[in-house]
Amino acid sequence: MKKKEHYVNNKEFLAALIDYRHDVAIAKEKGQPKPRVPEYIGDCFLKIATHLSYRPNFVNYMFKDDMICDGIENCLQYIDNFNPEKSQNPFAYFTQIIYFAFLRRIQREKKQLDIKTRILEKSGFDEVFTADSSAIGYDSSTMNSIKESLEIKVNR
Repeated sequence: MKKKEHYVNNKEFLAALIDYRHDVAIAKEKGQPKPRVPEYIGDCFLKIATHLSYRPNFVNYMFKDDMICDGIENCLQYIDNFNPEKSQNPFAYFTQIIYFAFLRRIQREKKQLDIKTRILEKSGFDEVFTADSSAIGYDSSTMNSIKESLEIKVNR
C-alpha cells in the first residue's frame, strides 16, 4: 500500500526556508532590500492555515477567512525567527504560529460581538429595529421574531 502524501512536504518546505534565509543573508550583506518570500513558501503557509481551519474547534466561525489571513500574515511576520539549526520541522513551527493567530482572531471577534450586544442592550431593540418594514420586505411578525431571538441570545 502506498503511503499517503501530506499536503505540505516538510523536507521541501525546510529546504525552501533555508534557501530563503540564504537569499536574505546575501541581500543584507550587499545592502539590498529583503527579497520577496518565494511563492512555494507562501503556498505552504496557505495550505497549513486552510487545513488548520478545518479542525473541529475552528470550522464553524463566520470569520474563518480572516483567521486564515491572520495566520499567513503572522507567518510572514515571524519567518525570520525560524532557525533550521534548532528545528528541522518548519511545519510544526508555522502551524503553532497560525494556531495562536486563530485564537487571537477569535478573541477579537468575541470582544466586538460583546460591544455590539451591549450597544443593542443600551439603545433598546425598538430603536435598532425601526425600519420601514414594507421597504425591506418584512412584516411586523417577522421583525418581532427577530427581536425575540436576539433578546434570547443576549440574555443567555
